Amino acid sequence: MAQTTLEEQLLRAEGLLVQGESEQAKDLLARLAEDAEDYVERNCPTTDEVQWFSFPTIFERLAYRRVERDPRTLEDVGEPLDRLYNDLALACVHVGDYDLAMEALRQAVRWNPMGCEYRLNLADLYRVAGDMQEYLALTYSVFERASEAIHVVRAFLNFAGWFETEGKERQAASALRMARRMDVRDSSLEAALKRAAGTPTDPDSVTDEEATELLAAEGLPDAANAEIAVCLLMCATDAAAAGDAPTATNLTVRARDLVGEAAAMALVELIRASDKEVDAHG
Repeated sequence: MAQTTLEEQLLRAEGLLVQGESEQAKDLLARLAEDAEDYVERNCPTTDEVQWFSFPTIFERLAYRRVERDPRTLEDVGEPLDRLYNDLALACVHVGDYDLAMEALRQAVRWNPMGCEYRLNLADLYRVAGDMQEYLALTYSVFERASEAIHVVRAFLNFAGWFETEGKERQAASALRMARRMDVRDSSLEAALKRAAGTPTDPDSVTDEEATELLAAEGLPDAANAEIAVCLLMCATDAAAAGDAPTATNLTVRARDLVGEAAAMALVELIRASDKEVDAHG
């Protein structure tokens, strides 16, 4: 489980996936996961405690999102186990082994409880399995942990699809409207929104105020919360750094409209403080 050895093996497995050799990738990743868990159990017993790497405050989530060094990385193991299990799940889906894929994603969530991508991927598998209770629970949990806007958008899209199946067209339109407000430029998201626009549900059939009220009545978090504003402002910061002033301005105005001028300024200071914290720790 030397660092270079595991990194090399993960790259090899990911290369097999790219080449379409999913069965071989699955076998390799399953062996790596077994070895890694055995090593961790013998040498790092405390890593099984979720509390060891939980981030309860917005500031900690923000700092975690902006620092490249993963605080859960085990130096003796080398690579975070969430990547290993996510790759294993992907290989299992390719070969049709959905039960093992689901178990692998559960382990990815265990090793990275803030990893909303893993939660959303696991939610998709529960939907395929017909377990809508777990699908909705995992999707809802994203609102409490999101540190990237794209995760919030995916969560809203999940709920839009759910409301469609329940015949709640206005609620579905509200969820789509909230997803669109996040204004994240992503090709897969663009395709998803185009597909959604082709349905009878029209996000323009409700106003922002109506959408917020309808979703609140369904138990979804108010779109005007600090978590989503943080996502918008972080994206605005990245856009500004890339020289995209119009996008940065647009996202900043959206965040201000959500939480108000004073709160938006406070969140901007929070982002700056987190950047300084990251710089201070290299």
